[in-house]
Amino acid sequence: MSLNIERNIHPCLAIFDLDETLIAADSASLWIAYMVKHNLASEELQQQEEAMMKAYAQGKLDMADYMQATLAPMVGKSQQEINTLVSSFIESDILPAIYSDAVARIEWHKKRGDDILIISASAEHLVKPIAKHLGVENTIAINLETINGVYTGQTHGVLSFRQGKIDRLESWLNNQSNQYRSSYGYSDSINDLPLLQHVNKPFAVNPDPALALHAQMNEWTIMDWRHDNNILR
Repeated sequence: MSLNIERNIHPCLAIFDLDETLIAADSASLWIAYMVKHNLASEELQQQEEAMMKAYAQGKLDMADYMQATLAPMVGKSQQEINTLVSSFIESDILPAIYSDAVARIEWHKKRGDDILIISASAEHLVKPIAKHLGVENTIAINLETINGVYTGQTHGVLSFRQGKIDRLESWLNNQSNQYRSSYGYSDSINDLPLLQHVNKPFAVNPDPALALHAQMNEWTIMDWRHDNNILR
């Protein structure tokens, strides 16, 4: 289903990346630190994750390897157990990191009657509840395998990372009743260049150097939400 339909009877679709775009942090990194703090993961894993995130910033991360390493502490834990931990984690670590400008932009789209989608390369156990706090129902995230309600440490389906975000988005669109007349896209990362090139109206939010350069060369709007983040309650 195309994002370029121009029939005015249809709404627009606003697509937001999550980490470093809507929040002033990476939710997966904070989650690892939270688990280490509560003796649910090792400090060695946190160091490994930090090294992997440097590769992410350079556009060189192998997401499959990242997920295999960072999901290890969840193996054998029930969805209910993880949901309880995530609820506490969001209160302590995520809400203070939400950009108030991000909340305002989401509300701007809602007032226009646009549909809103958060698409993230973080896992669904984090993305869905964070989106709920942001008042967003539609999400695409990395899907996690469970057996009898217990996490296996494996993912399933296409990883929503780089081109995988486009593949997952197209699949999501094919299952929607709406056809969208135009699309907005918001991200901070050069890893989301395929996504931003895919939408009608791309916005580089708090962009990393590579994305900032691309945005400048292509006259995309650059938005700076760095200096104003308030707790969302």
